[in-house]
Amino acid sequence: MYLKVNIQDYFWSSSPSEVEKLKLEEDRDKSCPISFHTWEYWFQKWLEILQPNIPVAQNYELSLRLTDDCEIQTLNSQYRYQNQPTDVLAFASLEVDFPQPEVVDSDLQLYLGDIVISIETAFRQAKKQGHPLTTELTWLAVHGFLHLLGWDHPDEESWYKMVKQQLFLLHAVGITIGEQIS
Repeated sequence: MYLKVNIQDYFWSSSPSEVEKLKLEEDRDKSCPISFHTWEYWFQKWLEILQPNIPVAQNYELSLRLTDDCEIQTLNSQYRYQNQPTDVLAFASLEVDFPQPEVVDSDLQLYLGDIVISIETAFRQAKKQGHPLTTELTWLAVHGFLHLLGWDHPDEESWYKMVKQQLFLLHAVGITIGEQIS
């Protein structure tokens, strides 16, 4: 089983003024604080843990786009009718209520969908929560990943279950965070 992760790094490659602002505040360079290989490893690990809950395929694929508040606000307005920035959006290609084959043709990759994260919102949330930007980005990525796999949180009980799963998946890749995540 292999998971191909396509990273579209719009924020760090296209917003030098914002990157410079973050660099001054957190002394980072102009590259994403999480390497491609780290993202790939994390998503692969999460997929291995969660695979019993999704259609079986030899290969999977997803896209991760790191962007700014302006772009995510446009997407949030267009797809969720909320004209404001948000931290993460997930566009699942698998419909939960649509019958899925138990096994997908092994020659094909099963495309899971797209995750879009606003670095600017993630940065503000990380500062508010008192943890590094890397931790916040990972939290948002695993949240989006769960959405791609059919998880949702329309009520408090399902939100609690999803948060518990996120904490478990973060722990599986060596990241621990306090209970302050909301």
